[in-house]
Amino acid sequence: MARNKHWDIDVPFYIDIEVVEDHIDRLEHVNNGVYLSFMEQAAWQHTEALGLSWADYRELDAACVVHRHELDYLAPAVLGERLQVATWITENDHRLAMWRAFQIRRTNDGHTIFRGRTQYVCIRLSNGRPRRMPQLFVDAYRPAVAAGG
Repeated sequence: MARNKHWDIDVPFYIDIEVVEDHIDRLEHVNNGVYLSFMEQAAWQHTEALGLSWADYRELDAACVVHRHELDYLAPAVLGERLQVATWITENDHRLAMWRAFQIRRTNDGHTIFRGRTQYVCIRLSNGRPRRMPQLFVDAYRPAVAAGG
């Protein structure tokens, strides 16, 4: 069994997305920039599933913002395809930064078409400056265990 037909961790959080006309570029596949939107949707839904809401972020005067993306486009997605966009936390220094992984698979054959990693840093919402992660973030954003790990 090929690794690309499986998730990179045992039980990831994922959302389902259907590729629609707005996702397609002149090359007749999902535009590279649209993958960032898919990642953001999955990250926010995962955050909410972990028990954190935008209201919590505002009350804590804290948020995690993107510092760096690492993206690997492995195969194109086309109009009408159904995708599963998975995400999980891979690292958290419990102070300022954490890394979140992403994996996108086609639903029909399980083939992985995209992998990415994003580093987030914690900021104070009121001024945009870096700040130490609130304990609620440390507790919620715990690293997942890799498949077979």
